[in-house]
Amino acid sequence: QVQLVESGGGLVQAGGSLRLSCAASGLIFSTYAVAWFRQAPGKEREFVAGISWSSSSTGYADSVKGRFTISRDNAKNTVYLQMNSLKPEDTAVYYCAARGIATTSHPNQYPYWGQGTQVTVSS
Repeated sequence: QVQLVESGGGLVQAGGSLRLSCAASGLIFSTYAVAWFRQAPGKEREFVAGISWSSSSTGYADSVKGRFTISRDNAKNTVYLQMNSLKPEDTAVYYCAARGIATTSHPNQYPYWGQGTQVTVSS
């Protein structure tokens, strides 16, 4: 079956960096668009960044533009989220999600999800 497994979360001070990874199995990964979402306590899940199957197209939430970079390595069935200049408001559980064709910022359009990885940014 399809599995998405996130890793790389942790505790970091404000201004620091983390790189999240999303490893996929059970699907033809190179044909799927992938996105990162996050959910803070008491808040709705929100779109963070997305990347097309070929890496030709990427998109970011305004809150992370210029600080986060999404990339993928189809040979390794993995998508990455490089997070720099982290802020306390970036604290959340981060999820990766996959869907065919193009990315979208709407979480209910994604059939496949990982279990999430916690990112905590201290001030």
